[in-house]
Amino acid sequence: MIPQGGSGSGRYNLAIETRGLTKHFGRQVAVDGVDLAVPPGSVFGFLGPNGSGKTTTIRMLLGLAAASAGTVSLLGMEMPGRFRDVLPRVGALVEGPAFYPFLSGAANLSRLDAAGRSTVPATRKGRVDRALERVGLSHAAGKKVHAYSLGMKQRLGIANALLARRDLLVLDEPTNGLDPQGTREVRNLVRSLAHDGATVFVSSHLLAEVEQMCTHAAIMSAGRLVAQGPLAELRRAGSARIRLLTPDAGQARSVLAGLGLAAEAGGSQPDGEVLLASLSAAGDGRLPEDVVGQLVAGGVRVRGFAVERESLEDRFVALTGEGFDVAQ
Repeated sequence: MIPQGGSGSGRYNLAIETRGLTKHFGRQVAVDGVDLAVPPGSVFGFLGPNGSGKTTTIRMLLGLAAASAGTVSLLGMEMPGRFRDVLPRVGALVEGPAFYPFLSGAANLSRLDAAGRSTVPATRKGRVDRALERVGLSHAAGKKVHAYSLGMKQRLGIANALLARRDLLVLDEPTNGLDPQGTREVRNLVRSLAHDGATVFVSSHLLAEVEQMCTHAAIMSAGRLVAQGPLAELRRAGSARIRLLTPDAGQARSVLAGLGLAAEAGGSQPDGEVLLASLSAAGDGRLPEDVVGQLVAGGVRVRGFAVERESLEDRFVALTGEGFDVAQ
């Protein structure tokens, strides 16, 4: 269950909410009027190319950097004014984990747990053991951290965020340095945390991972928030095209033109020609089944028909004009 927010007078509507969040570095505007709305219980992907303002935004959310303007609310409470109430309920992994290299993983987590104002020493070992087990590091609990791989250090950072029950987790590139098996484990872990009632805010440059892991996403570009919402809605907001296979290409072009759809050649196959046409060109919300019906009524033999929608990567490129081979 999602816990009560604020002072207990009601449930919070958003796990993270910002209004006009802005950050200046001298004359440079790093974050420009960002309005984030992260639903409770969601796995929220925070996407953007290098220099888009993702990490600066995260630092302001957690009170690690002061905003130049705007407001931040976490779990229904204003930040940074109520950080003492908020932060014990928030776990974070930001800009990579940092540990004492000559202490073991378990010893590092014990020291970090001891720094908590409300932690109980008598139950510390149990918390550390459970956190290590949850990220698959029980076998390396006694190994010194300087001998950990990058992926192991990343998982240890997530274990630190899980030492206590968290209502909100903020993870900056949580799969950085992980092999495919480790990446799958983190993906499953994030899903299980959301299933247990936590909200997980994930900054990532791996679009394929976001599509498999997240329920919602936001896209940053040059310090501005250019899109946000459920993944399905973000994809639907992009363009869609039909892919038609028919031996009657000329006749099909005429029917499609009558529907306001300009067909382009998409290659040939043994059983016909492939035609491509953007559905958005019709401009009237025409349904794919209506297009098929008109083609059949016009005597076109339809041997294959599909609707191809933009991937999240296509949508990202359309919104930012940039590729996604970088990380912040």
